[in-house]
Amino acid sequence: MKQDRIEIIEVGPRDGFQNVSEFIPTDIKLETIDRVVNAGLRNIQITSFVSPKAIPQMRDAEEVTRRCLEKYPDIRIFALVPNLYGARAAVECGLSELTYVISVSETHNRNNVKRTHVESFNELEKILNLFPDLKINLDVATAFGCPYEGEFSIEVVLGFLERAYNLGVRSFNLCDTVGLAYPSLIRSTVENVLAKFPDCEIQIHIHDTRNMGIVNSLAAIECGINKIQTALGGLGGCPFAPGASGNTSTEDFVYMLNKMGYKTGINSDLILSAAKHLKEKVEGNYSGHHIFINKNKVSTQ
Repeated sequence: MKQDRIEIIEVGPRDGFQNVSEFIPTDIKLETIDRVVNAGLRNIQITSFVSPKAIPQMRDAEEVTRRCLEKYPDIRIFALVPNLYGARAAVECGLSELTYVISVSETHNRNNVKRTHVESFNELEKILNLFPDLKINLDVATAFGCPYEGEFSIEVVLGFLERAYNLGVRSFNLCDTVGLAYPSLIRSTVENVLAKFPDCEIQIHIHDTRNMGIVNSLAAIECGINKIQTALGGLGGCPFAPGASGNTSTEDFVYMLNKMGYKTGINSDLILSAAKHLKEKVEGNYSGHHIFINKNKVSTQ
């Protein structure tokens, strides 16, 4: 199914930065957000409201959020929260949209957010009831497989989504948390999810563990998905999943989509420049290729 316009959702300021051990100064985080906005991104996950003991990198979540909301009132800005405490803190900062995460794999859920499925869904229900006007996107972690529990049947995945749907969730992000997916699995899952939940917003988030981030994301687009999460430089990965490497690179994916004639609204040169600048400022696990083409000369940064 050909989509005319693809919305790229930038998650680097959260999913990219969370794995970096050395604290990234707040001003560098904000500068990175400035650069992706300047390149044309209009939907950005800027941080996560988590315990600083669990992920010290996110200890400046409130400052990042307040400054972004003040500077970019017309940009779709949101953050990840693992619990009611994080949701309350995010709402108090002024956010009207959040991502809540539950893993299809209960083993991974215990490692990631320290909760059983029952506890996570109960917490989700509390958030929905306490903040009825808040938009909640559910990150469906390990939707395409788990290093602990393996690949899940489509019945298990659909049942998981239905459980959240019955609570009132209408936005789902199918996450390939450790990069176990492959194109035929992406197609099968996406087609079944779209058929069962036609009234929902469906996003996809693919890790690039086996260098299949772009091809898997393209497979999702060809099945009808028009919202894809990527990270600047391909930086990031899940810190609680063995084998998880970087995310799908925003600049590489944008380059491909723009060349294929899709409308992204993103300037390839500016997003590539933003990725290069980030790599110079922050040490980390990058999957992006950072290839610049100037006149007749090609240089790899």
